[in-house]
Amino acid sequence: MAEAHQAVAFQFTVTPDGIDLQLCHEALRQIYLSGLHSWKKRFVRFKNGVMTGVYPGSPSGLLVVLTGYMSATKYAKIDPSLGLFTKLSTHLPVSKYITEEGQRIAGGVLVGTGLWVTVIFVMRSVLKCLLSWHGWMFGQHGSLSFKTKVWLVLVKVFSGRKPMLYSFQSSLPRLPVPPIKDTVRRYLDSARPLMDDEQYKRMEGLAKDFEKNLGPRLQWYLKLKSWWASNYVSDWWEEYIYLRGHSPIMVNSNYYAMDFLYVFPTHLQAARAGNAIHSLMMYRRKLDRAQIKPIFLLKDCVPLCSAQWERMYNTSRVPGLETDILQHVNESKHIAVYHKGRIYKVWMFYDGRLLLPREIEQQMERILADKSEPQPGEELLPALTAGERVPWAKARSQFFSRGKNKQSLDAVEKAAFFVTLDDSEQRYEPDNPVRSLDSYGKSLLHGKCYDRWFDKSFNLIVYKNGTMGLNAEHSWADAPVIGHLWEHVLSSDPVKLGYSEDGHCKGNLHPNMPGPQRLQWDIPEECQTVINNSLTLAKTLADDVDMHIFPFNNFGKGLIKKCKTSPDAFIQIALQLAHFRDKGKFCLTYEASMTRLFREGRTETVRSCTVQTCDFVRALMNDNTTKDEKLKLLKLAAEKHQELYRLAMTGSGIDRHLFCLYLVSKYLGEDSAFLKEVLSEPWRLSTSQTPLQQVELFDLKRHPEYVTSGGGFGPVADDGYGVSYIVLGEDLINFHISSKHSSLETDSHRFGCNIKQALLDILDLFQLDNKANNK
Repeated sequence: MAEAHQAVAFQFTVTPDGIDLQLCHEALRQIYLSGLHSWKKRFVRFKNGVMTGVYPGSPSGLLVVLTGYMSATKYAKIDPSLGLFTKLSTHLPVSKYITEEGQRIAGGVLVGTGLWVTVIFVMRSVLKCLLSWHGWMFGQHGSLSFKTKVWLVLVKVFSGRKPMLYSFQSSLPRLPVPPIKDTVRRYLDSARPLMDDEQYKRMEGLAKDFEKNLGPRLQWYLKLKSWWASNYVSDWWEEYIYLRGHSPIMVNSNYYAMDFLYVFPTHLQAARAGNAIHSLMMYRRKLDRAQIKPIFLLKDCVPLCSAQWERMYNTSRVPGLETDILQHVNESKHIAVYHKGRIYKVWMFYDGRLLLPREIEQQMERILADKSEPQPGEELLPALTAGERVPWAKARSQFFSRGKNKQSLDAVEKAAFFVTLDDSEQRYEPDNPVRSLDSYGKSLLHGKCYDRWFDKSFNLIVYKNGTMGLNAEHSWADAPVIGHLWEHVLSSDPVKLGYSEDGHCKGNLHPNMPGPQRLQWDIPEECQTVINNSLTLAKTLADDVDMHIFPFNNFGKGLIKKCKTSPDAFIQIALQLAHFRDKGKFCLTYEASMTRLFREGRTETVRSCTVQTCDFVRALMNDNTTKDEKLKLLKLAAEKHQELYRLAMTGSGIDRHLFCLYLVSKYLGEDSAFLKEVLSEPWRLSTSQTPLQQVELFDLKRHPEYVTSGGGFGPVADDGYGVSYIVLGEDLINFHISSKHSSLETDSHRFGCNIKQALLDILDLFQLDNKANNK
C-alpha cells in the first residue's frame, strides 16, 4: 500500500514555446468540493449561531412583531418611527436621501426590531428566574404539587419552540455560592460517622474557627467571582483537578465505555470499525448543525447545560511543564488510526461528502492488509501519553516541534478522534464470564499502554473479533456526555446501519478513493529512551489494576421501586454495607452528581456515608434488631441520601465550595488548617452511576439482548475501590469495580461478592421476591 497519496493540482514544464500547464481536473474538482463543503459548514454554523443567539425568539418571530407593529401603528395613525427621523432631521439632512414613506418604514423596522429584542430579553430573563427555582426537586416523588404544575406551564411558555442543543445556554442560572454556615454544617454532618468523639470535637473546633474568621473573607472573593464568571467552579476544577496534574492520566483519569454484552453484530474488525466510525462522524455532523436535542429533566421541561459538547471532537490534551492545555480546532476532516505499531491519517471526506460505512471499511481493510514495519520508535510512541506529563511535555518540545515529527503529531492531535484497530480479541464469554469481562475492562482502560492515544478526547477501540469500546479523556467533559455519544453509536450500528449476510457493511466499494496516509516519524534514540521510561511506568500502573466486572441480574430497578425506594439510594446503601463487611469499617465515600442545571456546570460530590446509613448497616449486622427497626432505618438512610443528592444537584453541595475556598486562600497567601485537612482526606470508595439517557433508542423489553455493560474507571485511592454501575431496564444492574493488587486491604472480586450479597440482604427485608435469592 502506498504510504501517502498526493493530489497535485497542476504540473508545468518550460519549453522553447513557453510554459506548458498540465492541469489535473480530478484534483481541482476535489479542491472545489472540499471548499464548497467548508463554506456550507461555515454557513450552517453562522445560521445556528443566530438562531441560538435570539432564542427563545426566532427570525419568524421578528416578522410577526414587525408586521403586527406596522399594522397597529397604521391603524392607530401613529408614526411608526415614534419621531425618530424627525429628531434626526434637526441634525442631519435625512429628507434629502430618504422619502417620507421610506422614513416611516425604516423607523418602523428599527423600533419593531427593538421591541422584538426587548421581548427576547424579557423572556430570557423570566426563564432564567424560573429555572433558578428548584423546589420541584424536593417534592414527593411520583406526584407534582399545584405550585410545580404552574411553574412547569410557565417554563414551557417562556422556553420557545424547537430548541437546539445550545439554545438554553444564556437562560440557565449561574451556580450559586452556598452560605459558609450551611457548608460547614453539612461537612460536619458528613464527617461525624467517620470520627470518634475526640476527633470530631477537634474538627468541629477547626470548622467553627474557619466559619467565624477566615471563611467570610474568602467567601467575599468567591461571591465576586460568581458574579463575574459564568460558573465559579468549572474553570478552576478543570485546571487544578485535571490539567495541572502531573501523574499519568491513563488509569488515574481516563475512563472507558463497553460494547453490547450479548450481541456481536459482525466478526469483521474492519466492518465494525466502518459502521462505528460513520456513526461517530454522523453524530459530529448533528453536533455541528446543533441538531442534537438538549437534555431535559422533569417531563422534558427543565434543560441541562450543553457546554461540554463543544469539545467532544477535534480536541486533544497537550502536555505542559506546569499545566496541560486543551487544544481544540473548529474543523477536522480526518481521523488517526493505530494498528500494529503504525499510525495512519485517514480522510473522512471524498467527492465533497462524508465517506459511507462500506468506504470506511475499505480504508480499514487497507490498513489491516499493510505489511510494512513500524518506523524506529513509532510502535511505542503513544506510550508518551500514558506516562508522567512533564517528561512528555519536554519530549514534545524537544523532538516534536519541527519537521516531519511536528506534521505527524499535528495530524494526530488535530484529528476528529483516535482509532485503535486492536490485534487482540475481547468479548463477554458466557462460559467464562468473570475472566472475559475483567480482561475486556482492563483492555479498554489501558490496553498495552502504547496502543491508545490517551490525550485525545476519546479513542475508539475495535478488536480483532469485532467487539469495540471507548476510552475517554476526562478533562474536557464528564461521563454522561460521552455516554450520550456512545448510546447513539450503539443504537445506530446493528439496527439502522446493519451488515450484509457475510458481515460487511452495507453498500459498495469506492473504485478510485485514495488510501490512508502513513504518518512519517524521525524519532532519535534519546526520545526512544523517554518513550521506554514512560512505558515502564505505565505498565507498572496498568499491571496493578485489579478489575472486576459483573452483571447483577437477580433483580433490578423494577423490584427496587416496589420497595418504594430510590434505586440509586438502594445501591449506595448496599455499597456501604458491602464495604463494612469487606473492611470492617466505614470510609469517606464519593458519589458523582451533576450540576448541569446551571450554566457550565459539571459535577458535585454526594457524601454517601451518612450517620443514617451507618446506623442501618450496624442494625442489619445485628441479629437482635427487628426487621421493622431495620426497615425504618433503611427508609431514613434512603431519604437522607436523596436529600444530599438533591442538594448537590441544586448547588448546595459541600466539596466544590470548599475546594474553591481553598484556592482563594492560596491566592491570598492564607493558611487554613480546616481546609487543608478537609481536602487531604482520601476517598477510599469512589462511586458513579452511568445514566441511560436516551431510553427511546433501546427497547430492552422486546430486545433485552441489546444491553451494554456501561463503563468504568480506575481506583482513586491506593487502598480503596472505584465502583461504577449502570441500571438497565427493570431487571439488570452492571457493576465495574477497580482496586489495586498492591493493596493488602482490597480485592475487587471479594468486594463484588459482598455487593451481591448486600443487595440480596437488603431486598430480603421486604420479602418481595423469593426467586431473587435463587438466581
